[in-house]
Amino acid sequence: MIEEILKYNREFVESGGYKRFATSKYPDKRIAIVTCMDTRLVELLPAALGLRNGDVKMIKNAGGTITNPFDSTMRSILVAVYELGVNEIMVIGHTGCGVQGMDATEMLHLMKERGVSEEHISLMRHCGIDLDSWLHGFDDTAAAVRETVDLILHHPLMTPDIRVAGYIMDSTTGALQVIN
Repeated sequence: MIEEILKYNREFVESGGYKRFATSKYPDKRIAIVTCMDTRLVELLPAALGLRNGDVKMIKNAGGTITNPFDSTMRSILVAVYELGVNEIMVIGHTGCGVQGMDATEMLHLMKERGVSEEHISLMRHCGIDLDSWLHGFDDTAAAVRETVDLILHHPLMTPDIRVAGYIMDSTTGALQVIN
C-alpha cells in the first residue's frame, strides 16, 4: 500500500497538483483545532466547518484530548499561539470515538500478542511510566473535552487572552454540539 501512495505522490508533484494548496504556515483564521485522528473526520471535519487548506492549525491525536500538560499536543498548541498567531482554540471530540472505553489491560494484551515482550513492558513500568493510566481511554466524551479545555485554559504557559471552547462532532453528519 505504501508503494501505491508513493507512486501517486510522484504523479501528484509532477502534474502540479500541489499548486491549489499553496498557503503560508500562518493559519488564516487564527484558530487551532485539537481533534481526534479518527478516519471519519479526515474530510468530514473540515467540510462541516467550511475550512480550507491554510485556514487553521489542526492538531490530531488518539481521542483528541490532552493527557499530560507537557505532552506533544500541548506543545503544539503553545507553538500555534506564540509562534503562529493563533488566538482561538477549538477542542473537538466526536461520537463513537475508539478511545472511549479503551482498556489498558486489553491494549497491553494486544501488544504482547504482537510481540512486545513482558521485559519491555516491565522496563516501562520501572522507568516510572504508569501504563495503565497512559493507555486508558475515557468513559465520557463530553467530560474528556471539558478536561482538555480546562487544561489548556489553566496551563501555566498559556496566555489568558486565548479563547478556548469544546465541542462534540457527530461522526456521521458533522453536526457540532457545544460542550459547557
